[in-house]
Order: sequence, then C-alpha cells, then structure tokens
Amino acid sequence: MASREVSNNGKEVVLTRGGYEELEEELEHLKTVRRKEVAERIKTAISFGDISENSEYDDAKNEQAFIEGRIITLEKMLRNAKIVDKDETDNKVVSIGNTVVLKDLEYDEEVEYTIVGSAESNPTDQKISNESPVGEAIIGKKVGEVVEVKVPAGVIEYEIVDIN
Repeated sequence: MASREVSNNGKEVVLTRGGYEELEEELEHLKTVRRKEVAERIKTAISFGDISENSEYDDAKNEQAFIEGRIITLEKMLRNAKIVDKDETDNKVVSIGNTVVLKDLEYDEEVEYTIVGSAESNPTDQKISNESPVGEAIIGKKVGEVVEVKVPAGVIEYEIVDIN
C-alpha cells in the first residue's frame, strides 16, 4: 500500500471499513517487518566501521526515522477513526463509502469513483476524498442531479448516473 501522510492532531479521521483494515495492516507490517529490516541494516552498517562517513548508516537511520514517524501517524489515525460502513450508507444520496458513476457532460464519458475519507484517497485506484473538488460537489446529491466542479482548467459538469 502506498504511504499517505495525513496531519492529524486528534481530528476525526473518516475511513471506510476497508481503509481502516488497510491502515491496520500497514501498521502491523511496519512494526513487525520493516522495523526489523531497518535494525538489521543499521547493525550491518555499523559493522563497516566509522559511522561518521558511512552513507549506508545514514540511509538506514533516515529510513528508521521515517518508519517511526509513519507508525505514530497511523496509530493516531486509527485511534481517531470514524468508520463508515458500506452497509450503513444510503444509496439514494452520495455519501462516504458509496461508489458513484458520473457522466462528464462535455465529453459524454462515464467515470466511476468510490468516495472515501481523505486518509485513504487514492485517485489512481478511483478512490476520491469527500474533501476533493469532485467529492465535495457530489456529496449529498442524488441520481440525475448535475453538479459543477471547479478545476484549474475551468468548470466540469457531471451528471450523477448511479450510486452504489
């Protein structure tokens, strides 16, 4: 899973059940596998001798700091998680957890997105945040409604075709 940094100062983190489970898996992997791998890299680098000019040691220490920071971030996110369960979502209006089919009215093309919290958004996986321009525009809307989304290139009009 790709890393996603989220600033979280005790703020509620909205996640789908799947997103919550993915973050739990990432946390477990970091704690049980990655920590050990980096500790071994540090041990090996120290065995090379003088650590003052040892790039392997510096790289391993930097990676260790990143991993520890990510662990702290994930623990905060999971502690402050509000899980939105797909079974509890209403398919009459767009909300977090829904998969929505949108029709681009200018190009007559359909796109499908799953609406998720910002912590698990991944546009390459068709998962967009409820806080993104498209997410904000369609939250609370019904099938058949047309929304305008302001983007750097102008305005895109989408018709909501289906909500699952």
